[in-house]
Amino acid sequence: MTSDQSAKLDARLRRRHLEKLADRSTGHQDVDVLVIGGGVTGVGIALDAATRGLRTVLVDAHDLAFGTSRWSSKLVHGGLRYLASGRLGVAHESAVERGILMTRTAPHLIHAMTQVVPLMPSITPSHRLLVRTGFLAGDTLRVVARTPGSVLPRSRKVNAAKTIELVPGVRTDGLKGGLLAFDGQLVDDARLVVTIARTAAEHGASILNHVRADEVTGSSARLTDTTTGETFTLAAKAVINATGVWAAEVDSSIKLRPSRGTHLVFDAELFGNPTGALTVPVPGSISRFIFALPQQQGRIYLGLTDEDAPGPIPDEPEAADSEIDFLLDTVNTALQVPVTRNDIRGTYSGLRPLLDSGGGETSDVSRKHAVLESPNGLITIVGGKLTTYRRMAQDAVDKAVDVRGLQASDCKTHNLPLIGAPGHAASTATAGLPESLVARFGGAARTVLDAATVAMPLEPIADGVDVTRAEIEFAITNEGAVDASDVLDRRTRIGLVASDADRARPAVQEILDAVSN
Repeated sequence: MTSDQSAKLDARLRRRHLEKLADRSTGHQDVDVLVIGGGVTGVGIALDAATRGLRTVLVDAHDLAFGTSRWSSKLVHGGLRYLASGRLGVAHESAVERGILMTRTAPHLIHAMTQVVPLMPSITPSHRLLVRTGFLAGDTLRVVARTPGSVLPRSRKVNAAKTIELVPGVRTDGLKGGLLAFDGQLVDDARLVVTIARTAAEHGASILNHVRADEVTGSSARLTDTTTGETFTLAAKAVINATGVWAAEVDSSIKLRPSRGTHLVFDAELFGNPTGALTVPVPGSISRFIFALPQQQGRIYLGLTDEDAPGPIPDEPEAADSEIDFLLDTVNTALQVPVTRNDIRGTYSGLRPLLDSGGGETSDVSRKHAVLESPNGLITIVGGKLTTYRRMAQDAVDKAVDVRGLQASDCKTHNLPLIGAPGHAASTATAGLPESLVARFGGAARTVLDAATVAMPLEPIADGVDVTRAEIEFAITNEGAVDASDVLDRRTRIGLVASDADRARPAVQEILDAVSN
């Protein structure tokens, strides 16, 4: 299936899928793979399985990209940090997957981001050499991964004037230039998740948000539609647990050690509206940096931390005061005019689903993913990171095919363009469309506008927010958004700044009510 209609996610289609599955739950069942979890790994598994010809159903108790997948730095990392700690395999895998994303899978959602390390007096010659050596090693990773220099340029040193041009807010006293490196940056992590989910639906997967799975085994789960309370048991030949930091709640044989990463949201003008990412070494570390990352809607996301997060898993993690202080103190060493707590427009924190490997700092815990099988046959995937979701999905489906004897073709996702990518059959020209719309939808931007029935489709949903009314309608009619939170917090990122969400919510609710009736 490769039509816009087949990729559609809406309330009516969701209801039909649930009714069909419930009817079959008491009789013959032809579901090959049930995926639990609608984050980037879960939707990646659904896409991988569906493109192999497997009948696939994905459920999430909340919404697509509800958990960690919307709380990232919006970066597609090449693995440089893992080189510094000697994790060559993880670094190589990250670089390869970054290249696949930027050249074939989702080049419409990812662009090269310039990382700028200002050479201030506080950076010693030995530390400067270390950073430069690391950047050169990153260049080697890019070449080994066969990512063209036209996609990711090589690292280099620039003078003070160029450094200030890229990050105008940088401290200029004693500035001796800057070191540049390049990595991939997503327009938005949740947008990637939704795009993968729609592509999976295009290939036949049933994508069902707001459906909770309980009593999960290797061959079935009790499903509850949280919007209606209706419940039924669904059997499947293989069940894959891709719930991230909640994986141990689904499979008690798993032991995780969550790590919290926090970001602060600022107006970009406070940093001089930079075009490069101010990259500041963390004092006392040879491999950690914090980043002030230029983002859509005129924002800067400042992050990130790496803190142990024991205890119950919250739906929405919150930043600790110590993390906020750490980020402010570190970035202010590199800013001409310091930022303060009063400048913060919003905060967000995500939990990394790391396998518990004993003591030590969470920053030292391996980011390598693992595919595990529980005693009851449930397959669980944990660890990893956003950049390597495709490989994680491939490994999880390979495991399911192997241990359940499923009849499936080989993995196809390494050459599969997502909806909106230049190589996708439904992509069209974007000339004349708003840049922000094209940045978020690529070659599917025209589809968003053509599908609009709302008045003034290209008008912003609120003053100072560049999300159009057409995008709000499309989120509801084609991307599975059920309520205003789905729209504000995941289909768009308006919700990252509370005042923006407050201004946009009435218009969003008005469109939601009109479309739902």
